[in-house]
Amino acid sequence: MESRNSTALRTAEVAYRTGYSVQQVRNLERDGALPAATRTAAGYRIYGEAHIWSARAYRALAAAIDPAAAKTILRALHKRDLRQVFALLDTAHARLDRERRDLDAARTAARSIADEPLADIQPTDSMSISELARALGVRTSTLRHWDAAGVVVPRRSDIRETRVYTPDDVRAARLVHQLRLAGYGIEALRELIPELRGRRRWDDLAAALTARDTRIDSRSAALLEAAAALSLLLGLSKTS
Repeated sequence: MESRNSTALRTAEVAYRTGYSVQQVRNLERDGALPAATRTAAGYRIYGEAHIWSARAYRALAAAIDPAAAKTILRALHKRDLRQVFALLDTAHARLDRERRDLDAARTAARSIADEPLADIQPTDSMSISELARALGVRTSTLRHWDAAGVVVPRRSDIRETRVYTPDDVRAARLVHQLRLAGYGIEALRELIPELRGRRRWDDLAAALTARDTRIDSRSAALLEAAAALSLLLGLSKTS
């Protein structure tokens, strides 16, 4: 998979050129993210340009997707299983696209609920689980599921430990309900809702969503960088 004819590099040189430590380079080789190095008669590892670009591709893929998926893609590439490589990259692009569409849905839902006054809150403004379920048009089991999943967690009353939803809880539940209707999954909500809770004004909500948008952009840029490195690796494999 590699081209070693033009460049013979020691582990420390690969580490220097990729920003990894010597041990990290060895670990990446062990895990298959780098192709196996050749060995000298004395047992020293000899690397080539393919190892440099594999390490760079791994860094970008890990940032764009996750470390485990990055290693899977590179192992497939080193085995020349291009069908798997392309399928995994397609999945990564589709995931980022879905996250962008989810974020647009979150922005629409948040805007519809933002700037609602929560002043002069009284204890009687809180709602029971059955009252909130009726207000949202969902089952009480749905609210229990959101509670168990850590998405909307109400406090418990001193009497019989029943759920009590404060006005802020109700607002969060309304937001979750709108996002669920828009197709948001529970895992995505578990990550998003804490960022939005307690933000009273639209400007605050918008800032949180913009920060999330920026993170998606960063991952998209990393995936583009990874694609360039993978393309170069394919070129190296054709000349090896």
